[in-house]
Amino acid sequence: MKLSAGEKMSYGLGAIGKDMVYMLSASYVLYYYQDILGVSAIAMGIILMAARIFDAFNDPVMGIVVAKTKTKWGKFRPWLFIGTVLNAVILYIMFAAPMKLDGKGLVAYAAVIYILWGVTYTMMDIPFWSMIPAFTEGGKERENLSTLGRSCAGVGSAIITIITVKCVELLGSGNERMGFRNFALIIAIIFIVFELIACVVIKEKSTVDVDSPSVGDMFKSLIQNDQAMATVVAIVLINASLYITSNLLIYFFKYDVGGSTWTNDYTLFNTFGGGIQILSMMIFFPLFRKFMSAIKVFYTSFIMAIAGYTVLLIEMIAGVKSIYMYFIPAFFVFMAFGMLTVLTTVFLANTVDYGELKNNRRDESVIFSMQTFVVKLASGVSAFIASLCLQIFSISDNTDEAVTATASVSSLMGLRMTMTILPIIGLLIAVFVFGRKYILTDEKLAEISNELKNRNKEK
Repeated sequence: MKLSAGEKMSYGLGAIGKDMVYMLSASYVLYYYQDILGVSAIAMGIILMAARIFDAFNDPVMGIVVAKTKTKWGKFRPWLFIGTVLNAVILYIMFAAPMKLDGKGLVAYAAVIYILWGVTYTMMDIPFWSMIPAFTEGGKERENLSTLGRSCAGVGSAIITIITVKCVELLGSGNERMGFRNFALIIAIIFIVFELIACVVIKEKSTVDVDSPSVGDMFKSLIQNDQAMATVVAIVLINASLYITSNLLIYFFKYDVGGSTWTNDYTLFNTFGGGIQILSMMIFFPLFRKFMSAIKVFYTSFIMAIAGYTVLLIEMIAGVKSIYMYFIPAFFVFMAFGMLTVLTTVFLANTVDYGELKNNRRDESVIFSMQTFVVKLASGVSAFIASLCLQIFSISDNTDEAVTATASVSSLMGLRMTMTILPIIGLLIAVFVFGRKYILTDEKLAEISNELKNRNKEK
C-alpha cells in the first residue's frame, strides 16, 4: 500500500521538529554559554569537539540497540518517542543553566548536559531515518520520502535560524538568559508534539532487519569505496565551511554591524537567507537539473558560494552597515548551500551501487549511518574553530548589554577573515578532492546499474 498524504505529512513534521532542536543546539549553545554566561570560548570549543568524537562511538551503539529491539509497536517508534522526550528535557536544561553556577561548575555543567543532549538526540535520530524502509515499498517512494524528509529538516533548521534571536528578545524582555530558557521550553514542547504525531500516524508495515555498522565497519567501507570517501570528505568540508559562518554570524551582527537594532538586522538577514536556502532545495535545484547534470550543478554551487563569500568579505572590509547590501552575498551563499545539501545526499546514495559493483557487497546502512556522523563531525570542527576565533581575537568582551558591546578593529578583522576566508579555503579543498576522485557521472551510474542488473540475472 502506498504512503498516504497524512503519513508523508507526519514524517515531514517529524523532520521539521528534530532539526529545529538540532539547529537550536548547533547554532546557539556556543553563544549562550560563551557570550551570555561568560564561559571561556576555548573551553566551549573543546566540549563541543569532544562531544562529536564521542558520537563516533555512540551512533553505532544506538544502531545496535535499535536493531535488537522487538516490541508490538515495532523497533523504531519506541526509541523515536523515548529519545524525543528525553532530548526535549535535556534541551530545556541545557538552556536553563542554574543562576548560582559559575566558573568551573558552569563548565562542568555545560560539558555533562551537552554530551547528554548528543546521546539522547542520537537515540531518536537513528531510528527516525532508519525506519524509512519499514513503511515504504522501496524504489521511487523511498527516494521521494527521503528527499521530503531532508527538505523538511532544512525547513526546521531555517525556522530556528530566522526566529531565535527575536523570540529570545521578546520572551526574555531584553534578558537573553531568560529568553533562551523560555524559547528552549517552547521548542521542546513543539518537538515532542511533532514526533508524537509521526509515531502515531506512521505504521511500520514490515519487519526490517537493520544492519548496525560499527566504527570499524564505517572506516572499512570508506577505505574500500573510494567514491564514498570522496563524498564524505566533501560533506565534512562543505558543512564545516557553512557552520563556521553560521556560528560566528551572530557575533558579526552584534559586535561589527552593531547598533541598537542589531537583532532586527540579524533576524532579517536570516529570514532572507533561510528563505533562499529552502527555495534552492525545493525549486532552484530541480530547475537547474533540467538544464544540467548533477555534477555540473555541484560545481556551479561551489562557484556561487565562493563568489558570495568574496563579496561578503569586500563589504565587511568596506564597513558596509546596510543589511540590504548583505542580501547580495547571502543570496549566492545560501542558494549554493541549499543545493549542495541535496546533492551530497544524492551523491552518497550513488556510492552504494558503486560499492556493490566493486566489492560485491551493498553497504547501504553503513553509508547512510556515516552521513549523520560526518555532519556532526563538521559541526564539532566548526564550533571548535569558531571558539578559537572568539578566544584569539577577544570577541565579546562585554556580555551585559548588546547595545554597548564593542570590539577592537583588529578583533573585528579577525572575525571577518574567519567567517569568509576559512570557508572559501574549505570549499576549494572540497571541490579539488571531489573533482579529482568522484567519477559517478549520470552516464557512469547508468553503466553501473546495467552491470548490476546483468549480474543479478546471472545469479
